[in-house]
Amino acid sequence: MIIYVYLGIAIVAEVIATSALKASEGFTRPWPSLLTMVGYAIAFYCLSLTLRVIPTGVAYAIWSGVGIVLISAVGWVWFRQALDLPAMIGMGLIIAGVAVVNMFSKTAGH
Repeated sequence: MIIYVYLGIAIVAEVIATSALKASEGFTRPWPSLLTMVGYAIAFYCLSLTLRVIPTGVAYAIWSGVGIVLISAVGWVWFRQALDLPAMIGMGLIIAGVAVVNMFSKTAGH
């Protein structure tokens, strides 16, 4: 479904924007700052398109859950930020929750 493509773009754009936000060093570096603003604009626009079909709570749960896991992975790989066992278990639970919503919830907009 095209709506999940928009949701995927929103998630990726948000992860890119958040990574650039870290690199912007408090908006003191122009290119990462610009990437942050453009990324968040794309993310919110694409998220708004998904809200035409998917209920707000479900779309936001998927967007934020997947985004948390992806930005944590980016932080671990790109910024060398450590993830301990409780963090990894928690992210596993987030992934499980998103999977349950998508596979079993009738409100997920299938």
